[in-house]
Amino acid sequence: MTSAPTSVCAVGAMLGEGPVWDARDRALWFVDIKQKHIHRFDPADAGLRSWDAPAQVGWVLPSDDGVMIAGLQGGLHRFDPDSGEFDLIAPVETDRPNNLLIDSVTDAQGRIWFGSMDDSEAAATGEYYRFENGRVSHAGLPPISITNGPAISPDGRILYTVDTLGGLIFASDVAEDGSVGAPRHFARIAPDEGYPDGPTVDSEGCLWIGLFAGWSARRYSPAGELIETVRFPVANITKLAFGGDDLRTVYATTARLHLKPEDLEGQPEAGNLFTFRADVAGVAVTPARL
Repeated sequence: MTSAPTSVCAVGAMLGEGPVWDARDRALWFVDIKQKHIHRFDPADAGLRSWDAPAQVGWVLPSDDGVMIAGLQGGLHRFDPDSGEFDLIAPVETDRPNNLLIDSVTDAQGRIWFGSMDDSEAAATGEYYRFENGRVSHAGLPPISITNGPAISPDGRILYTVDTLGGLIFASDVAEDGSVGAPRHFARIAPDEGYPDGPTVDSEGCLWIGLFAGWSARRYSPAGELIETVRFPVANITKLAFGGDDLRTVYATTARLHLKPEDLEGQPEAGNLFTFRADVAGVAVTPARL
């Protein structure tokens, strides 16, 4: 059985996001978008190391040159943790100053799939993109206000995308060349149950998704059936990542965003990094190909 989530790092993030396990250093990387922080959590000693980013940072991923790539407002950057320097690789949405990058995943080929969103959470200006061979291209999916994901099925054939405000999760077929088919409904989450946030998949092809304002994370079968719910002591669960040597240790980022002082009194661990153990392992992360 899945264990109960516990707070493992009292980081108090305003908007914790983008957890990713880097097997190279056996550490969990994640960001705080609103406070412009990149964090590295070392489970061996529970140590936390943090860096300031020059703009709102939606995610960070290991890259094939031994460092990291970060999705900052305005573009993709090579991030060197040793120097703390950010070098622009590819601009993104420089014509949309109110947009920011929000979530990402790599596939088995090392391509990066990522999305954007309207910072005011209103206009339908969020898009999905693919970074491959040093270039950013549009994924060919309809624009929405708040994108989340994508996530990739273990065989690389299905791309899962999220319309957070609409409460919808979609699935699209992915061809060998990276072209994406029309999105089809995968699951719907009612507003009173929370808002679907970041998705990830496990080795059985099931989709895990954090619920913002939903106090939980859910696991859906490849057919879109709800098969498991994990309850948390905080309301805003943003995304899960599988880590550890067996990829069965699940990490979850959370957020203090939109919580009132009276809310925080009832959930003092809001914004922390949580962990629990799962019966089914996740999928190893492929470093991004720069």
